[in-house]
Amino acid sequence: MSKIVFKNTIVSMKIVLYPVIVSILFVVSCQPEVEPAPQSLVVYSGRSESLVQPIIDQFKAASGIEVKVKYGKTAEMAAVLMEEGDNSPADVFWAQDPGGLGAVAESSMFAELPAYLLANVDSKFQSKDGDWVGVSGRARVIVYNTTTIDPEKDLPSDLWGFVEPEWKSRLGWAPTNGSFQAMVTALRSTWGEEKTKEWLEGIMANNVGVYPNNTSQVAAAAAGEIDVGFVNHYYLYRFIVSEGESFEARNYFLPGGGPGSLVMVAGVGRIQTGQNEDSAMKFIEFLLSPLAQQYFAEQTYEYPLVEGVKIHRELMPIAELNKIDIDLSDLIDLQGTVDLLTEVGALE
Repeated sequence: MSKIVFKNTIVSMKIVLYPVIVSILFVVSCQPEVEPAPQSLVVYSGRSESLVQPIIDQFKAASGIEVKVKYGKTAEMAAVLMEEGDNSPADVFWAQDPGGLGAVAESSMFAELPAYLLANVDSKFQSKDGDWVGVSGRARVIVYNTTTIDPEKDLPSDLWGFVEPEWKSRLGWAPTNGSFQAMVTALRSTWGEEKTKEWLEGIMANNVGVYPNNTSQVAAAAAGEIDVGFVNHYYLYRFIVSEGESFEARNYFLPGGGPGSLVMVAGVGRIQTGQNEDSAMKFIEFLLSPLAQQYFAEQTYEYPLVEGVKIHRELMPIAELNKIDIDLSDLIDLQGTVDLLTEVGALE
């Protein structure tokens, strides 16, 4: 008798539990699928928004990764990163010049990049320790007014020639500009402190015009305000595209080489404490992809650093430049350059 009761009890429990289980399964099946949180990325950029935001937008569209960008001058962004330290929200630092990259690298904030990624770029354009890699190249050039200057006859073969008295009141420079300061850092590394100081003082004795940036120097050269300016190569082409071939300024690549022929790189590194390692690596890989490299060549008129990417038709091939052979890691001492520029009165 007790066995029958036990069996009946089990049967009753099954009858009661079955609709409960069905109900639970129905509720669970009706729940909306939980989508994974979207990936994100935080970039600190020493490159200007007008130059790089379009390619960042392309990355966002292609990857679906939400990108937040903090813009500023390279030296400022490097200082912010080092002040924030391990608490920095940054995943990637994209710098305009190797000096800023070197400063952050020296603070041990970068993670080492994988060999397969570094293999895309010539070793001359990346950190010798493998913690940052160049993305695009920018050559230092002389921009000159085409009405007043015959480059074959009038322009010296290297920077030193511009200290001659014949250039008095004909020159322009931008001492607050990061790229100019990187060039002066290269002068210090190559010439030494005393000769660099002598050059700076010689240029100042020639009553050099002071401009806030490269763009204003190129415009001043075309307008005849100055005959010559010390700039990066790519600013000229933006003017030619917008104003036509009649624009009265052109670039001169110093044939004598030396620090005035410096080819700098804008480069990136991954911040090792960043919270979005996967997104950071995808972003760096994208910047070295043919699509992004072609963007730099065609839209910003810079030198692509990955082989096989065509350069802009107006550019001299990078292999043909009389560029100085210098370890870009030697350009780290930007503060020493700022101190020297302040000492000679070029900076307040």
